[in-house]
Amino acid sequence: MKVHDTTIKLRHLLLEDVESALEWSRDAVFCQANSWQSNRDTDDVRRWWANSVNHPPEGFIRLGIVRDEILIGYADLASINGNTAELGLAIGKSGLWGKGIGAQAAVLMMNYGAGELGLTTFYAETHEANIRSRRMLEKLGFQEVSRVGYEEYKDKNNRLIQFHCTYE
Repeated sequence: MKVHDTTIKLRHLLLEDVESALEWSRDAVFCQANSWQSNRDTDDVRRWWANSVNHPPEGFIRLGIVRDEILIGYADLASINGNTAELGLAIGKSGLWGKGIGAQAAVLMMNYGAGELGLTTFYAETHEANIRSRRMLEKLGFQEVSRVGYEEYKDKNNRLIQFHCTYE
């Protein structure tokens, strides 16, 4: 898969990236969409970030999404098992939503997973009400496989939709 905007890159997260995470934690729209607690204590965010960078869970990789050398979000590969993983994305600057950055970051993360880890199958999940995420996944070749579970999204109980994609 190809990326159209070469200013979008992925890189390992750094402890000093916490300033970006603190900025995102003050964005009510981002927090509401990503199930982050709004107005979270600064020291709590700093501890969480340090733990995320220094002690990632087994079977989990989080890379920073960088645009023009500025960290604007992160991409995850979770539940890595054999040749499969779950793809997740968060664009921390909500003003950048709807500009195709998430799709480009997803392609980069899938390329990384395939090239570095030999992944061939990706899963993703989003909320029924998250139309942008659903369209992005479909545009990338993900197919809906089920609608199982509910979760709060933007202060409302929403059905979860599961997707699947075979990497080519």
